[in-house]
Amino acid sequence: MMIRGSILLGRNSSTNPSPYLPPGLSSTASIYAVMHRFSSSIFARPPITHPALLFALGTGFSLRGRPRDPRTMDCMAVSPPMDSCGPNVDDHDHLLGGPPQNGRCSSSVRGSQHHAAHPAPLGSSEATLGRHLARRLVEIGVGDVFSVPGDFNLTLLDHLIAEPGLNNVGCCNELNAGYAADGYARARGVGACVVTFTVGGLSILNAIAGAYSENLPIICIVGGPNTNDYGTSRILHHTIGLPDFSQELRCFQTVTCYQAIVNNLDGAHEQIDRAISTALIESKPAYISISCNLPGIPHPTFSREPIPFALPPKMSNELGLEAAVEATAAFLNNAVKPVLIGGPKLRVANARDAFIELADACGYPIGVMPSAKGLVPEHHPRFIGTYWGAVSTAFSAEIVESADAYLFAGPIFNDYSSVGYSLLLKREKAIIVEPDRVIVANGPAFGCVLMKDFLRSLAEKLNFNSTAYDNYRRIYIPEGIPLKCDPDEPLRVNILFQHIQQMLSQDTAVIAETGDSWFNCQKLKLPEGCGYEFQMQYGSIGWSVGATLGYAQSVPDKRVIACIGDGSFQVTAQDISTMIRCGQKTIIFLINNGGYTIEVEIHDGPYNVIKNWNYTGLVDAIHNGEGNCWTAKVTCERELVDAIATATEEKKDCLCFIEVIVHKDDTSKELLEWGSRVSAANSRPPNPQ
Repeated sequence: MMIRGSILLGRNSSTNPSPYLPPGLSSTASIYAVMHRFSSSIFARPPITHPALLFALGTGFSLRGRPRDPRTMDCMAVSPPMDSCGPNVDDHDHLLGGPPQNGRCSSSVRGSQHHAAHPAPLGSSEATLGRHLARRLVEIGVGDVFSVPGDFNLTLLDHLIAEPGLNNVGCCNELNAGYAADGYARARGVGACVVTFTVGGLSILNAIAGAYSENLPIICIVGGPNTNDYGTSRILHHTIGLPDFSQELRCFQTVTCYQAIVNNLDGAHEQIDRAISTALIESKPAYISISCNLPGIPHPTFSREPIPFALPPKMSNELGLEAAVEATAAFLNNAVKPVLIGGPKLRVANARDAFIELADACGYPIGVMPSAKGLVPEHHPRFIGTYWGAVSTAFSAEIVESADAYLFAGPIFNDYSSVGYSLLLKREKAIIVEPDRVIVANGPAFGCVLMKDFLRSLAEKLNFNSTAYDNYRRIYIPEGIPLKCDPDEPLRVNILFQHIQQMLSQDTAVIAETGDSWFNCQKLKLPEGCGYEFQMQYGSIGWSVGATLGYAQSVPDKRVIACIGDGSFQVTAQDISTMIRCGQKTIIFLINNGGYTIEVEIHDGPYNVIKNWNYTGLVDAIHNGEGNCWTAKVTCERELVDAIATATEEKKDCLCFIEVIVHKDDTSKELLEWGSRVSAANSRPPNPQ
C-alpha cells in the first residue's frame, strides 16, 4: 500500500483527518493546538506556531528518510537529521519576517500581513500552490527570485510574479542565476532561484554546490514533470532519454540539505515549509521540484489564513557550555601571549557580534582567516590583519605562529587557506570553536555548544592580556607605498588597487573574483560598514559576475565594486545584460592580463593563455543603447584616475565597466608565494604505503 502525502503525523498524514478528531479538524491542526497550549503554559512566551516545525520540535529533529522511486512515488522528501541541540527558550527570535541575518530568523513578521488580513477563499487565484510558495519566500525575506524560464516552470513563474513584494530577475543562464542567488543570500541571509527540469537543474548545480560549501541558504526551485507522467514508462524531453525522472534529484542530494518532490497537492504545503525550514536551520541550499501542472490549482491547505512561518531556535546544552567555558578559560588564562582568529563560519553561527565582545574583553590581538575577511571589523583597535600562513598580512603570521595559545572561531583549514598545508600551528596550542562544538587542544571536545553562547560566556571568564598585541606593536613597520610611476607609463596592478582603496566607504562593497584579485583585495583596508565577499572554499572561476548581480540587487543603497579577471569574466559575462536591465550602479574593474594568472603561478602551460576580447566593445554591444551603462579602457594611471572620477561623479548612477590593461606577469607577491606552495602540495608523490 502506497502512502500518499509526505510526512506522517502520529497515526495520520498531514492531510488525512484522524478518526478520533472532530470533523474538519486535521491531525496537523490538533498537534498545533496541543503544542500552542503547551508552549504558552510552560514557557510563558510567544509560542512557536508552525505545525511542521512544532512536529520537528516534538521529535527532536530526528526525521529522516530515503526517497522511493520518483516514477512511482506521489510526494516525497529526503532530508538528513537536523541539529539536535533543541530550542532555546530564552531566544525570542523565532518569527521570520524581514531579511534574516545569515540564515537566522528576525523577530518581526513581514510580508504575510496582507495575506493574514485577507485569507484567500478556496478557489481564488491566491489559494494555490504557486501563491503559497511565493508568500513563504516573501515572508522569509526574499524580495527577488533569479530565474531562467523553461516550459516546466512557466506556470509557476506566473504565480511568483503575481505576489506583491516578489520581483523576478530573469538571468541569461542557470549558472549565473545560481551565482546571483548566492550573492543575494550573502547580503540578505537567504536567496532563491527558479529553473526548469534537468537541463536547468543540472546547469545550476555547480552554483548550488558552491553555496553549499559556503553555508548559504538558497531555495532552489525546479519546475518538474506533469503529475500524470510519474509512474509511467514515458520518455520526456529535457531528460537523457530514459523513463527515469530521478537523475536530477540524485545529483542534488549531495549538495542540498533537503529535497522535496512535490507532485501531489495533499502534501505540498508541508513539504514546501519543511524544505524552507531546513535550509534556514542548517544554512544550506534546499531543492524543491514542483510538477508543472500544480502551481495554479487551489487546495484547502492554501486557503486558510497563513500561519506565521517560524523556526525553532537552537540552544546550548547548559552543562556542556559551562564545562567548555571553564576548560577554555583555564587554558587561555595560563597562556602568556594568546591570540584570537576569526574564521568563515562566524557567518553561519551568527556569532560576529559575540566574537567582537570577546575581543574587547580579553585584550588579545585579533586577526581573520582569508575567507573571513569582511566578517570582522577591521577598524577594531587590536586588529592585526589576515592570517594566511606565508602570505599573511605583514607581521600577522609571526604573532599568530609564535603564540602559545590561539583560539580559532569557525575556521576552515583546507589546502588553499593553509597555503598547501604549510601553516606553522600546533594542535596542542589551539582552541577550535565550531558553530556547535568546542575542541580544547588535545583534550576534550564539547558538543551541542553554540558558538555565540560560548564566546559571550568566555568573555566573562578571561583575564585581560595584551602581551601578544604589545609584541605586535613593537615589531610592526608600516606598509610601504608602491613605487610612484609616470602617469602615462603602463599601469601596474598595485597602483590600480591603491586607487580602489581610496574608493571604499561604508556605502560600498567589494566582490573579489577567484584569482589574483583574492590576494590584492585581501590587502584592502575595509572601512566600517564596507561589505566584502569572495568564494574561497569552492573557488569557481566566473562566480563573481552572477554574485555581483545578486549582491547588488539585495543592497541597492550600496555601490558594489567588483574586481574580475579576464579569464573568469569569459565564463559568465552574459549577465552584465541583467545588471543593466535591473538598473544597477556597480563598478566593474575587468583586469585584462591575457590569461588564467592564478593557474599560471600553480602550473604554467599554453592552456592558461586565453583569446583576448574587446571587453569594452562587448559590454557596449550588450548595452545596445538600452539602460544606463558606461565603459572605459585604461592603460595608464592618468586614464585610470579619469575613469574613476567619471564613474564616481558624472556616471554615479550607471553601471560602469572599466577594462584595465596590465602586463601578463604583473601579479601580487602573495600569489607568487601561494602558487608555489600549492603547486608543491598538488605534486606530492603517491604514498608508497
